[in-house]
Amino acid sequence: MSKYKAVIFDCDGVLVDSEPISNQILVDMANHLGANIDLDFAMKHFKGSHFKDCIKIIETLINQPVPETFETKYRNQSLEAFEKHLKPIKGIKEVLEQLTLPFCVASSGMESKMRFNLNKVGLLPYFEDKMFSCYTIQKFKPEPDVFLWAAKTMGFKPHECIVIEDSVLGVQGALNGGFDVFGYTEHDYNNDLKPLCSKTFNKMSQLLNLL
Repeated sequence: MSKYKAVIFDCDGVLVDSEPISNQILVDMANHLGANIDLDFAMKHFKGSHFKDCIKIIETLINQPVPETFETKYRNQSLEAFEKHLKPIKGIKEVLEQLTLPFCVASSGMESKMRFNLNKVGLLPYFEDKMFSCYTIQKFKPEPDVFLWAAKTMGFKPHECIVIEDSVLGVQGALNGGFDVFGYTEHDYNNDLKPLCSKTFNKMSQLLNLL
């Protein structure tokens, strides 16, 4: 029997394999402005971050503000790329089918983005009425608020939940709220998560055994 009573999933990089897609777009747009960065840089500094914090980093690199149209252009290009290329994290559907604990998703992304992405890969039915967005409460990871909100709404205390995260900011947010965290490390190229998490795993098929 699991020591946990509920599972809180991050979305990007844990349910849907969106991080390489969205971060490559951000890299290309930033480099067009002279940032001179690559995908490794983006996965280290942008993954799991609030978009405004990503913009601040880019503006520091280029030493000037980004154009006013930058975010809208990024959002539009991301949606187009997700429509063409987005896939679920390998093995996640099988995990959700077999998971006997209550579960939900708590993401830094907008709820509309979560809904679009989950629907695109066939996972939306698992998360109807169980989506929690940082944008809704305007509190962003590493603040713990989205996880606390999710746990309370689901009817559990932080120590009764396990959070599944793939970014340092997400892990820190969960830890700040008193949650245990399992780190999903498929794209953790610098091994940043292992020192922070209760456990780490690099294949979603391993999760049920960890629980």
